[in-house]
Amino acid sequence: MAAYLIAVNKVIDQEKMQEYAAGAGPTLASAGAKVLVRGAVAETLAGDLSGDIALVIEFPDIETARNWYQSPEYQAMISTREQAMDPQFVLVEAPPA
Repeated sequence: MAAYLIAVNKVIDQEKMQEYAAGAGPTLASAGAKVLVRGAVAETLAGDLSGDIALVIEFPDIETARNWYQSPEYQAMISTREQAMDPQFVLVEAPPA
């Protein structure tokens, strides 16, 4: 079953954001993930979600998504991510078809 990482991020430092994206992108590719949607947050319809940009990333399955997040390659990007943005990540497992 596919799994989806939904991220809504408040950008803090645009230069660090570019550095993070350049480093995190290859880690996603090596995990077999696909960025399905990336763009500006248009509107929050309900709740306290705040952010400038949102992403939806598809992984082959939830275990692959967890392994990507915990991988040494991605973990090395965490300090850059913290300087670049205030992130909110949610992992969602698709139901069986």
